[in-house]
Amino acid sequence: MLAFLLTVEIGARLPDVLDPLILVMRVAAPLGFFVFFFVRDRYPELRGATWGGLAIADVAVGLLGAVVWMAPFILFDSLRPEDAGFDPAQLGEEAVGLTLFLRFAGYTGVTPFVEELFVRSWLMRYVDVFDTRRDFRAVPIARFTWRSFIVVTLYFVFSHVDWEWGVMAAWTLLTMGWFYYRGHLAPLVLVHAVTNGSIFLAVVFFDGVFTDASGAPISLWFFL
Repeated sequence: MLAFLLTVEIGARLPDVLDPLILVMRVAAPLGFFVFFFVRDRYPELRGATWGGLAIADVAVGLLGAVVWMAPFILFDSLRPEDAGFDPAQLGEEAVGLTLFLRFAGYTGVTPFVEELFVRSWLMRYVDVFDTRRDFRAVPIARFTWRSFIVVTLYFVFSHVDWEWGVMAAWTLLTMGWFYYRGHLAPLVLVHAVTNGSIFLAVVFFDGVFTDASGAPISLWFFL
C-alpha cells in the first residue's frame, strides 16, 4: 500500500515524459512487494479458505457490488462527476492496449490483494488492540466489533473521492456483511477482484451505450 501511494505521489511531481514508467510502477511496485512476501508465506490469512459452491456465491456478491457501484451514476445524471476519468490514450493511440492491460492488472489483480490485506486483515484487527499490548495477529479474522466495523467503513468511504462516498458506503456494507459470513479474507479478495473486474469490463464494452436525460451517450471512463 505504501509503495503504491508513494508511486502516485512521486509520479504527480515528475515530468509528463515519465508517465509510461509511472503507469508501470503503479502496478509493479505493490505487486513486487506482495509477491516478495507471498512466496515467503507471510500471509497466513490467505490460506485455508473453504471454496466449493461458495466460490460461486463470492462471484455473485462481487457482481452485485459492481451493480451497486455503477447503477446510481448511470440512472441519475446529477451524481456523475465532471471529471472525465481514466484516459486509455494517455500514452498515445498506439499504446491503448498496453494502457488498458496495465490498468486492468492493477485494478483487478493487484488492488484487491493489497487493499484487503491492508484494511480487512491489518487495520480491522489493529484498531481493536492498538490501545492494549496485544498483537493484532491474535485477533481472529472477520471478528465483529463496532469499533472495527466503524473504522473500516469510514476508511473505505473517505479514502475515495467525495462523489464516490455513497456507493462506497453501500459496497462496504455489502462486503462487510459477506466477510462476517465467510469468516475468511481470501473470499473477500475474490469478491473485490470480481467487482473491480466487472466495472472495468463494463466501462470498456459499454462506454457510450447508455444515455443521459437529454439523449446524449454517457462516457463511463470516470469509473476508472
